[in-house]
Amino acid sequence: MAERENLFTTIKYKFEKIKYFFYGEKFFKKKRYDWSKYPTRFEIIQNIIKFKNYKSYLEIGCDRNQSFLNINIDKRVGVDPVEGGTHKMTSDEFFSNNNDKFDIIFIDGLHQYEQVIKDVNNSLNCLTKNGIILLHDCLPRTLWNQIYPRINSDWNGDVWKAIVECRTYENIDTYTCIADRGIGVIVPRKNMNKLILNKNDFKGLKYKDYYQNHEQYMNLIEHHDIFLTIE
Repeated sequence: MAERENLFTTIKYKFEKIKYFFYGEKFFKKKRYDWSKYPTRFEIIQNIIKFKNYKSYLEIGCDRNQSFLNINIDKRVGVDPVEGGTHKMTSDEFFSNNNDKFDIIFIDGLHQYEQVIKDVNNSLNCLTKNGIILLHDCLPRTLWNQIYPRINSDWNGDVWKAIVECRTYENIDTYTCIADRGIGVIVPRKNMNKLILNKNDFKGLKYKDYYQNHEQYMNLIEHHDIFLTIE
């Protein structure tokens, strides 16, 4: 049964790719990141917890607990509507009933721009004074990795568009750490390097925009500089 489902998914992705090739954006240059050279997201999260002496952790989108079970902290809450974590519900449902504050929030839920930016804004409302927000899958390597809805097995979605929008805010300072498919870093303080764009249709941004304005849009930092960024 599983093999049949995998075959069906593969055929579906190939069909959607062919359709997109004719009717979608035609820009196929690659960002050649080799993620095997960098630490994992949960290693980075754990190092930040230790560095900042954080006590509480919220994870949005736990899937099979690849990150969640690798985090060691006093209070650990995970939200996923399908499996993993501690709360089986959508992030919208969780935030609408949540009264707790968290030191560190990791967003790895639905990889769709509109949902990601909503999760960011909701997370800001339940973050402790010196807290931090992290986002996964911010650096797609190819056009196929970032198309929503999903048409590729290796998938980031268009999370990167939420990073671009956050970079235009006055009250948060946003970076992208080069590690594990790109880890967004949001610190609630004055924006140190505000992105000025003459457009506000972030959903309408294209992969070509991302590729050609990569460093400017994403405000890239190396993983070993993340502690200087958040201190």
